[in-house]
Amino acid sequence: MRLVKSTLALLVLSFSQFTGPMQAESPSNSPWPSWRGPNGNGTTANGKYPTVWSSSEGIRWKLDLPGRGASSPIVVEQQILFTLGNEGANTLWSVDMLGKKNWEAVFGKSVAGKNAKASEANSSPITDGKHVFVYFKSGDVGCVSMDGNKVWSLNLQEKYGENTLWWDLGTSPILTNDALVIAVMHSGPSFLVALDKKTGSELWKSDRWLDVNQESNQSYTTPALHGDTIITVGADHVTGHHSKDGKELWRVGGLNPKNDPYFRSISSPVVIGELAICPYARGNSLTAVHLAPNIEPSKRVAWSIALGSDVPTPTVRGDSIYTLGDKGLVSCLRAKDGSILWQEQLPKSNRAFSSSPILAGNKLYCLREDAMTFVIDVSGEAGKLLSQNKLDGQAVATPSFLDDRIYLRTFEALYCIE
Repeated sequence: MRLVKSTLALLVLSFSQFTGPMQAESPSNSPWPSWRGPNGNGTTANGKYPTVWSSSEGIRWKLDLPGRGASSPIVVEQQILFTLGNEGANTLWSVDMLGKKNWEAVFGKSVAGKNAKASEANSSPITDGKHVFVYFKSGDVGCVSMDGNKVWSLNLQEKYGENTLWWDLGTSPILTNDALVIAVMHSGPSFLVALDKKTGSELWKSDRWLDVNQESNQSYTTPALHGDTIITVGADHVTGHHSKDGKELWRVGGLNPKNDPYFRSISSPVVIGELAICPYARGNSLTAVHLAPNIEPSKRVAWSIALGSDVPTPTVRGDSIYTLGDKGLVSCLRAKDGSILWQEQLPKSNRAFSSSPILAGNKLYCLREDAMTFVIDVSGEAGKLLSQNKLDGQAVATPSFLDDRIYLRTFEALYCIE
C-alpha cells in the first residue's frame, strides 16, 4: 500500500527527526541516552507504562517552557535533559525527576527555525553517561559535564562553512567510543566529521558529496552505528563509513531511479540484525541493506518495497519492523524479506506525524503533531488500537520512556506521564 506523499514540512524531528542514532560501541550507563532510547532503535523493555491519559488525568507533573524546541528529552543520572531556544540563546536544560530545573548551559546565539514545525533546537542531545553533547541549528556544538559545566564548544559552520539546507537542521549527533560524529549533508560539499569527545578537536573528516539533483542533496537524517560502521542515508544513497577514520566502506545507490529533484530525506536508518532499514523517496520506499563488510556491491540490497515513512523513523525488534507513515498508517513488516504482516490506519486528521514511534513492551506509541498519542497493542497477529490520548499544544519530539513513566515534550511544555 503506497503512502500519500507528505507535505514539505521538514522537520526533522525527531525531528525526528527530527531525527536516530545507534549508540556508543560500549554500552552507556544512561537509561535513555538519546532520542532513540538505550538500544538506538526506538524500543524499551517491558514496563507498566500508561496507556490512558489527558491534560487532567495521569499527569505526574507538567513544566511550562520559556522557549521553543523540537529536540527529544534524554534521561541520565536522575536528570532529564533537552535543548531549546531561550531569549536568543541556544540552551540545554537539566530538570530533576520532579520537574524542577537544575541548571542550564548556553551555546551561542540561536537561529530561529524556518518551518512552522521546526525550531532553533531540533537536534536531540546525547550522553555517554559522563557528559552531555548538543548540536544546534546555528552550528554550535558542545559538551558539558553532568553538573552543567561546559567542557568545550565550537561552531561547525564557522569552521567548515555555512549550512545550505533549504529548511531546518534536523540531524542529531551520534557517539562512538572516542568521538561525537555529526553528518552534514546539504547543497554544499557534504561530509561526516568526528570530534574528540574530550576536547572537541577534529579526529577525522570524511567527504560524502554525491552530486545528485537539487534538493535531493539535502538530508535531515541521523546516522546509525553498527559495530565499527556508521550508516548514513541521503543524496539518493546509503553509505557505510568506518568509525575509526571515516573511510567509506561501501555505498548503495539507486534509491532515486527517476532522478526526482526533491527527494530530501528526513526519516533515519535503523539497524535490525545485519540489516540497515533505510526509508527514502518521501515515504514511498523502504530498502534493507546488508551490513556485512564482504558483500558484493550488486548483492548489498536485501529487499526494497514501496512503503515507508517520510519523517518518523521506523522502530525494530526481533524480526519485526514498525513504520509510521506521516498520515498515520502503521505497518508491521518481516525484516528478512520485507513482507507486510499487518497494517493499521490511525484515525485521519489534518495533522501529520513527525515524532518517531516507540515500542514499550508490546505497545507501540505514536505521537501526532497535535499532541495526540495513539497506543497500539502489537502482541497479536494484527495491531489493535487501545487508546487515544490528547494533550495541549504541538508535538514533534519523540517521547522518552523510563521506570514506568513517559516524558513527553511539546513546544510549550514537558510532561511526566505516569
